[in-house]
Amino acid sequence: MKEHTEQEEIFSQILRAGRRTYFFDVRATKAGDYYLTVTESKKFTHDDGSFHYQKHKIYLYKEDFKEFNEMLAAATDYILKEKGLEVISDRHQKDFKKEEIQTGSDENTKTTSFTDVNFEDI
Repeated sequence: MKEHTEQEEIFSQILRAGRRTYFFDVRATKAGDYYLTVTESKKFTHDDGSFHYQKHKIYLYKEDFKEFNEMLAAATDYILKEKGLEVISDRHQKDFKKEEIQTGSDENTKTTSFTDVNFEDI
C-alpha cells in the first residue's frame, strides 16, 4: 500500500483555466514550516468518452520565494511585452485555418502583470 507522503493543506486556492486546473497549496513540513506546491492538472478525453488527468507538481520553499517571484515576473512581463494579451494558441486546434490569424499589434493596449504575487501573504 502506498504511504501518504504529502502533508495536509494549510491554505489552498484553485484556478480553473479551460482544460487545465492549477492548485496552489500551502503545506507544512515535519518541522512545522510552510512550503508551497503548485499543481497543474490537465484533463484528457478519450474517443470513448472516458478521461484521465495528467498532473505536474512543483514544490517551492520559502528560501526560493523572492528569486522565484522575480524570475516569474520577468518572464511573464517579457511575454506580455513581446506578444501582448492576445492568445494565439488557437492554431493548435484541430479545425484551425491559417488565414484566420490576425497579425499586427495594438500599441495602445495596456498590459498588466498577473505576477503581483506576494509570497509573504502565504
